[in-house]
Amino acid sequence: MLKRRNKILSIIMAVTIGAVSLVGCTGSSSNKSSDEKVVNLFTWANYVPDSVVKEFQKQTGIKVNYSNFSTNEEMLAKLQATKGSQYDVIICADYMVQVMGKQKNILMQPIDKSNIPNYKNIDSAYLNQYYDKNNKYSIPYSLGSEMIVYNPDKIKKDIKGISDLWDPSLKDSEVLLEDPRSVIGMALTKLGYSINETDPKKLSEAKDELKKLRSNVKVFDADTPHTSLINGDTSIGVMWGSQASAALKGNSKLKIVYPEEGMQFEEDNFIVPVKAPHEKNAEKFINFLLDGKVSNEITTNTEYINVDTAAKKYMSQEYLNNKAVYVPKVEFSKAKHLEDVGSATKDYDSIWSEFKQQ
Repeated sequence: MLKRRNKILSIIMAVTIGAVSLVGCTGSSSNKSSDEKVVNLFTWANYVPDSVVKEFQKQTGIKVNYSNFSTNEEMLAKLQATKGSQYDVIICADYMVQVMGKQKNILMQPIDKSNIPNYKNIDSAYLNQYYDKNNKYSIPYSLGSEMIVYNPDKIKKDIKGISDLWDPSLKDSEVLLEDPRSVIGMALTKLGYSINETDPKKLSEAKDELKKLRSNVKVFDADTPHTSLINGDTSIGVMWGSQASAALKGNSKLKIVYPEEGMQFEEDNFIVPVKAPHEKNAEKFINFLLDGKVSNEITTNTEYINVDTAAKKYMSQEYLNNKAVYVPKVEFSKAKHLEDVGSATKDYDSIWSEFKQQ
């Protein structure tokens, strides 16, 4: 979820890896599309492993055209531009499903679960979430969580949670995600507020807290925050689980802390655009990825939290013992989720800009 995590400010255009190649045949263009052995996937780069894509193509004869985006906002802009007609399956974040569900012209179509028998494999703990209460439009794919990673050889303080990051002893030693909602959310958490706060007064308090934190921050990095920990440029940081796992592989002495205030989770989901040209192929693709063995292969590669109960029997002991990617379900019970903050987005952007310029 990194992939991806500079959500609000990034406007990088998507790189298209695959394109639909229409074959000539009689009948309407919509019939031609529905008969094609093609499924057009749109998600973050490398989020569905190449080995899984190849196996699906081998088993079904359906070609996967894989296009990627850098941010959820970029995905939404592309989906709006095409009026939901170019892609068959999109994997995007929970809050973006919420944003799209609020729109007058919904660009997602209800997913027929009866055509996806492996839907039964999804752990019920991850269903019926705030962004799509009955999973009408979305099906969970994977889960990311933010955690603290630190070097105990350099950090002598007992790190328990987000609030500890303000300690003066950590001056010029921290790496944070270059993500306004993540960092401002930390300040709101320290104050005991929701990470989705919209009250201007409370956001102003968060801005003041960030001023106190700024001298502790040495590096901002959305994609590879673990690198500075491995090379010793920083001693402590906040990052997503897959990045934390990479950090420990680079330096086994590093320690992981699940923040006592609760972890920020992001649940990524399958959606099917309203005018998907190959709806049936989309259902087959989603069902394939929810197979237990396939799901385990995916999360072994991506190192995000697996939401598929049928995958556990395939998991290696190494995976099950990896604190970065196999997070106890009890942590999800006190999870913090990003939600759409509407017009308050401009306040978040302003706070972030000031914080970065300090």
